[in-house]
Amino acid sequence: MTEQLKHSVLAALSNVASPSGQGDVVSMGQIQGLVAEADGSVRFSFHMAQDDPGSLVRELRAAAGAVEGVTSVKVNVQLPQAVPPSHGAPNRGGLEPGSVPAPTPKAGLLPEVRTVIAVSSGKGGVGKSMVATNLAVALAQEGRRVGLLDADIYGPNIPLMFGEKRQPGVTGEPGSERIAPLEAHGVRLMSLGFMLDKDQPAIMRGPLISGILRQFLEQVAWGPLDYLVVDLPPGTGDAQLSLVQTIDLHGAVMVTTPQDVATGDVRRGVRMFEKVNTPILGIVENMSGYECPHCGEVVDIFGRGGGEALAKELGLPFLGRVPLDPRVREAGDAGEPTVLRSPESPAGKALHDVARVLLASLEEPGPG
Repeated sequence: MTEQLKHSVLAALSNVASPSGQGDVVSMGQIQGLVAEADGSVRFSFHMAQDDPGSLVRELRAAAGAVEGVTSVKVNVQLPQAVPPSHGAPNRGGLEPGSVPAPTPKAGLLPEVRTVIAVSSGKGGVGKSMVATNLAVALAQEGRRVGLLDADIYGPNIPLMFGEKRQPGVTGEPGSERIAPLEAHGVRLMSLGFMLDKDQPAIMRGPLISGILRQFLEQVAWGPLDYLVVDLPPGTGDAQLSLVQTIDLHGAVMVTTPQDVATGDVRRGVRMFEKVNTPILGIVENMSGYECPHCGEVVDIFGRGGGEALAKELGLPFLGRVPLDPRVREAGDAGEPTVLRSPESPAGKALHDVARVLLASLEEPGPG
């Protein structure tokens, strides 16, 4: 039975053409190690070529999943080997081909949540959590039902930015209890910071991070939401991969400051999301210019236009730029997001504009 199922799945995958135009993915040797279990679960490795689009993984999973008798499909994506240095140049990176499990979201994990948005950055200190906080509150101000999940396990700043010190309670009948999220400024909240003492560090390895994220998704009574905003830690690590492998992520918003050291890291973050088949919803440029309160002159302390230039280079939407404004810091320290505390400030207006631009793209009616 398992051999018959294996042959059926291979036959289905052979109908998926290789983007190279030289045959199908099976005949090109891109499908390897296919195993079909008696319970109908199927797994295989897909060796991605340099120019293969991330959407090809979704196509492969759909083809295998459509075979009669298949109950689940897991695809391990083998990334293409780094291009060797030319003209005798040294390989400074020492890059080796890696393996990234493709997203295999658990169906029905968040049945009452319509759209999940991740907010990410290539490096720390660029204002990612500030953008996530204000984005969530601005969406709520626009009349949407919004939740905010603080997935920045090592640096959970959402409690401070919302001025929340309470601990979450429990809801539900005995035997089916779930964690009740807190609510502040019209947004439902969950963060590891609600469960730790103020100065207690989160010391844990990758598997524990994955477990906490899954618990926050599976065991929190989020209720009906139009948007769940997820504040990810900086970089391209366990939290990012765990998220895209657990739920259907609608897309990611990337936050950067204008200078090259930040935009370069964001470029790598964008490539990571592309490899796991997660769309980039747009780029936000934070700390873009400082207006002197005395003379009105704008000083580009961290440069200007780097985020917009990166968006143009990568063919991504540019969601807007947020100026460097002391009122943003004051709002965060006071536990009241800028779009509430200083809505008429340049930063407050810019953050609300970012939310409106994103909302327009997410809710744009389809053709016809």
